[in-house]
Amino acid sequence: MAKKTEMQGGGRFPSLVKEMLTLLGEDPCREGLQRTPDRVSRSLQDLTKGYKEDVKEILAHAVFKEPYDEMVIVKDIEIFSLCEHHLLPFYGKAHIAYIPNGKIIGLSKIPRVVEVFSRRLQVQERLTTQIAECLMDALKPKGVAVVIEALHLCMSMRGVKKADAYTITSAMLGAFRKDARSRSEFLSLIRLKREE
Repeated sequence: MAKKTEMQGGGRFPSLVKEMLTLLGEDPCREGLQRTPDRVSRSLQDLTKGYKEDVKEILAHAVFKEPYDEMVIVKDIEIFSLCEHHLLPFYGKAHIAYIPNGKIIGLSKIPRVVEVFSRRLQVQERLTTQIAECLMDALKPKGVAVVIEALHLCMSMRGVKKADAYTITSAMLGAFRKDARSRSEFLSLIRLKREE
């Protein structure tokens, strides 16, 4: 029952949001803001639900023996995360590949891994590495590659105010780090032309 109350915005969180609104010079009692503390509480619970999820449990029954040994790519996985420095969103796409070594993973689990790590307070660099290392540990493949392209609202809305500045990070493990041909094949297969 306590967990249900927490997810509905109970506890101290709404009162902290109310205090924050007051400190910003707002009146938390005015009509448009009366339910905001509860909404913000529920929203942040959802945006950080990755802390409550166990990647090992998600992958426990999703790895299968299979002799396939060519590259597997899942690209254009949407990511939404919160920058740990400003608590502002960053969002974009993740592109992930692995080269099996006797085992494959259920394809839907790759976006689930992305979701678990992205629904935490993050920096894009760590997020990229966590995804790659998680898949490397779970599958023991010949290699894993992860590329994330994202827009950071902390750069677009404040600070340098560069709205179209994409940040691209990569993590190349195993064959993707050692073999330039594998790395080049992956990068060419995920290359996308952005629509203006």
